[in-house]
Amino acid sequence: MMINSSVSSLRCDLQGIQNSIKDDGQDLLDHLSIKKITSIPSNTKMEMTRVFHCDGLLLCVAKEQQDHFRFFVWNPYLGQTKWIQPRNKFHRLDKYALGYDKNRNHKILSLVYNNDSKTRNIPSGFFIDVYDFSTDSWRFLDVDPGWDLGCYNGVSLKGNTYFLGKEVTTEIYVPALGAEITDIGHYLVCFDFETECFGPRLPLPFRPPYPFYAVLPRSWVRDEKLAVLYIHCHIIEIWISIEVEPNAVSWSIFFTLDLSLVNGLPDGFANYFAPTSFFIDEEKKVAVLFDLDIHDQARNFRYQMAYVVGGDGYFKSVNTRILSNHWVNRSRLVRTSYVPSLVHVY
Repeated sequence: MMINSSVSSLRCDLQGIQNSIKDDGQDLLDHLSIKKITSIPSNTKMEMTRVFHCDGLLLCVAKEQQDHFRFFVWNPYLGQTKWIQPRNKFHRLDKYALGYDKNRNHKILSLVYNNDSKTRNIPSGFFIDVYDFSTDSWRFLDVDPGWDLGCYNGVSLKGNTYFLGKEVTTEIYVPALGAEITDIGHYLVCFDFETECFGPRLPLPFRPPYPFYAVLPRSWVRDEKLAVLYIHCHIIEIWISIEVEPNAVSWSIFFTLDLSLVNGLPDGFANYFAPTSFFIDEEKKVAVLFDLDIHDQARNFRYQMAYVVGGDGYFKSVNTRILSNHWVNRSRLVRTSYVPSLVHVY
């Protein structure tokens, strides 16, 4: 997880967690442990801005000085770091992903935001570069996903990366509201690091009401399945994939929870509850969701929250730490499941 522009490990022991946590939720802290990990050489002054995970490796984007960024791939378990020179000037809308082909050769996918995309006729607004570890070089790919990435990053699974795409499907002016209602269709698209191509649009497991507004973070389960969190109004749904390949996916419901039936939540909780990351435990049938607490104008800080949620109506929360910057962007609260790896980065 990201804490104050550095990487830290978060260990969460879910064994017996539903039986041991009291109503105040503070016993949840006994099941959580956070430890800062040194990743950037101590003789450099850098700010970690983004982290992406694949195969036990972390692709990190670090800010060295104003508007100057560097990449490095890091294996925390082996303590190995490989610095990579970016091919293009960094833009805040750029997207990155880490993956590998069938020979376990690792690659970096770079979706570079193009300010001149309209004149270049690039529907997505990005052009694509791939860095190949075997050749230590970048290559331009003449492909375009043809969809809008929005603010979403990809999730790595079995060496490939699954992005959440979106497309405006309906725009209707409603006179009674004096406004235009826009319906946006969402779907998954896989980038296959073997073929270095984007696959077809893959359906999501739910059919949202119109107009569409929801929280859609994704996660992975033991590098075998995808998990999707869907929140609409006061309903929480988590789905996991039964089958997932670059060109096909099928889903099964993990659990559904109606927040309106949960006692003790603050007024209007469902209106601001928008977790940006989560993980699940299939055996214990629980999920841990991460978010910020509601912004209180009376204080100049916010709490970073962990919520343990179960389909049987179980819902407990605890603040894991205080954020001195109450304007922090939720997307900066990066969390990803991590499994140690013996993959060398050089």
